[in-house]
Amino acid sequence: MSKRNLSKFIIASFVFGTVLFSGKAALKVSANPLDEARGGASGVLNSYNASQVIDNTIAELKIVFPDEFDYDDLVMVDIRNYVNVRSEATVDSEKMGVLYKDCGGTLIEEGEEWSLIQSGELVGWVENSYLLFGDEAKEMASDVGMTFAVVNTRSLRLHTEASLDSEVLAIVPENEIMEVVDQSDPDWIYVDYGEWDGYVSAEYVDINFEVDAGETMSQIRAREAAEAEARRHQNYGAYMTDADDLLLLAALIQCEAGGEPYEGQVAVGAVVMNRVRSAAYPNTIHGVIYASGQFTPAMTGRLNQVYNSGNIRPSCIQAAQEALNGTSNVGAFTHFRTNNGAHTGIAIGHHIFY
Repeated sequence: MSKRNLSKFIIASFVFGTVLFSGKAALKVSANPLDEARGGASGVLNSYNASQVIDNTIAELKIVFPDEFDYDDLVMVDIRNYVNVRSEATVDSEKMGVLYKDCGGTLIEEGEEWSLIQSGELVGWVENSYLLFGDEAKEMASDVGMTFAVVNTRSLRLHTEASLDSEVLAIVPENEIMEVVDQSDPDWIYVDYGEWDGYVSAEYVDINFEVDAGETMSQIRAREAAEAEARRHQNYGAYMTDADDLLLLAALIQCEAGGEPYEGQVAVGAVVMNRVRSAAYPNTIHGVIYASGQFTPAMTGRLNQVYNSGNIRPSCIQAAQEALNGTSNVGAFTHFRTNNGAHTGIAIGHHIFY
């Protein structure tokens, strides 16, 4: 599943699953992540001094951004809903963005009460009481992070078994993203690719481990503007009776659980609706589904292809309608992923809901 145009930060080529956090891995970030931040917070937001505040902070602290950060610099947020990120170590300073539940980042400067962090494009100060450091951060990351395989060749066959002679389930295009289920075999990676679970050759994929990143104010405003535009054209606000929202949710269910039993399809829809009701996520279906980095099919464009095709399976539409009507067979859970034994929760088909 999942789950920000890869605006999450990435730990590249990190083996996750059989042995968690063995050795060190590096967080891939730009040499100067503020290049992206300036193009967002100050460019789109039109915030009068966002870039200047960050520049002053960097100059004052003599911060140097290396090409890679040590994995020991990982920091995670310890919150139920969200926490504001500030331009300075004070609650009265400018709000640079928001970190949500399960978000993580890189520690730049640790203070006694506040710390300066980078999370995706978001750079700013957060009160230490909302943060986890060191082993606690790693433990949370292992619980909420996800491992993806990215195709690095023109096309790649998805097989039913770890053999070139086995049946081909699908042809996966270059740069497509698949969730890793098992990578204990050095030659083959077992992946979850929407409707199919199967094996791809390890030689032709790059392995990335990810946790969610926060949103800058520009990203929040851009997302809210997109939601408002969607509501203007398609009435997403009236989600309980809106046909377009029904089909959007059904398309996501098909992408995420098209090959799962019907109960699993209902459960995916319920997760989306639980997020709509939660203060930790946007309050519309469109906003939840397209929130940066939350659902892989939305991130890769596959969701749009299914939605625009009109070829949505009746069972997925029915499951979406049940979820819209308030049915939940996973309680108030807001997450799911392929069941690889690493999580406790409600197991339905190949997914674990938690």
